[in-house]
Order: sequence, then C-alpha cells, then structure tokens
Amino acid sequence: MARLARLDLTDDEIEKYRAELSSILQYVEQLQSVDITDLKPTNQVTGLTNVMRDDEIHDYGYAPDDLFGNVPAMKDRQIKVKRMIG
Repeated sequence: MARLARLDLTDDEIEKYRAELSSILQYVEQLQSVDITDLKPTNQVTGLTNVMRDDEIHDYGYAPDDLFGNVPAMKDRQIKVKRMIG
C-alpha cells in the first residue's frame, strides 16, 4: 500500500503501520459481524430539524457606493486588500 501511495517509509515504519492496519481490519471485521437487521438508519441524532427562513431585503438607507467611501482602497468596484497568500 505504501508503494501504491508512493510513500517512502522506513522498515520500522512499515512494520508499525502493518500492525496498525491489521488491527483496523480486525475491527472492521468485528463491526461487519454485528446484527443490525432491526435498526433504523440514523443520519441526525440531535432531534433538530432544518430551520429555514424567508430571505428578506432590509433597506438601511445606504447605497453601496456610499459605503465604499469608508474603504481604504478600491479596484473595479471591489475592495482591495493586501495579498493573503504567501
């Protein structure tokens, strides 16, 4: 698997991960043997339902151009900020 994933592992790491993977697969086998015939699928456990509201437009009495007056720099009607990616 390490070769397929193109991982460069030492012999010690290979042995360590081999044991961990074996343990994980044994646990998966154990989970597959559990009888779940009478269980209902669970996709949400909190009891909450999707709460939706209608979108409402609020007029606060300001035009976008008025608000852009508070911005230090603009370019093509967009707020210009310092570069964020290094």
